[in-house]
Amino acid sequence: MLELKNLSFDAQGDGGKVEIVRNITLTVPDNKFVVITGPNGGGKSTLAKLIAGIEKNTAGSIIFNGEDITDKSITERARLGIGFAFQQPVRFKGLTVLDLLRIAAGKPIKIDAACEYLSEVGLCAKDYINREVNASLSGGELKRIEIATVLARDVKLALFDEPEAGIDLWSFGNLIRIFENMQKSDKGRTIVVISHQERILNIADEIIVLADGRVEKQGTKEEILPGIVGTKYTAGTCYKLSEGVNDNA
Repeated sequence: MLELKNLSFDAQGDGGKVEIVRNITLTVPDNKFVVITGPNGGGKSTLAKLIAGIEKNTAGSIIFNGEDITDKSITERARLGIGFAFQQPVRFKGLTVLDLLRIAAGKPIKIDAACEYLSEVGLCAKDYINREVNASLSGGELKRIEIATVLARDVKLALFDEPEAGIDLWSFGNLIRIFENMQKSDKGRTIVVISHQERILNIADEIIVLADGRVEKQGTKEEILPGIVGTKYTAGTCYKLSEGVNDNA
């Protein structure tokens, strides 16, 4: 279980200190698919980075599975089972997909195991296992490979920051199917996704609405979604997606 207690984060702006996350207290239950949504600039991505340890909160505490991780580093949190996927996956010239999966797993996994992770995200392993993680891969392919690295780490809490950003409609449909499969798996994994997308919100177990750095609403999909569809909190099914591109991913 993830617990945030009076969590705050301030950043330095042109006019002085700016409150990005404001005294947030909430609980994310185990084995649930949770989507955090809300208007742009509401603090969603910052909250995910605070949980992962990429940013350091200025007040409050973070409790993961009963342990206070507030002062733990990114690496220490990763060892405890927290994984983070960025909006824009990093490209690594000279590093193959197999190398990346082995690094993510933290152990010398066999090719068969690596192929299973790629299959889970809908990629034909023989076409990708020895490819370099470079500009030859499309945005959709990179997104799915990054999700495969999260699976390879066997994380307990997987954080995804706007995974739909920069991909086309074809890849977005595949992304939804991957999340649905992750949701149905029996691996005891909690998934937290930052997203405006109605199609992602529609497969959530719980939805947290964040605006102006504060939690405005939290509840089941049935409780929250009807009240936010078509408002400033969501962006429909085509937000940020490029319909004219087909990356075959």
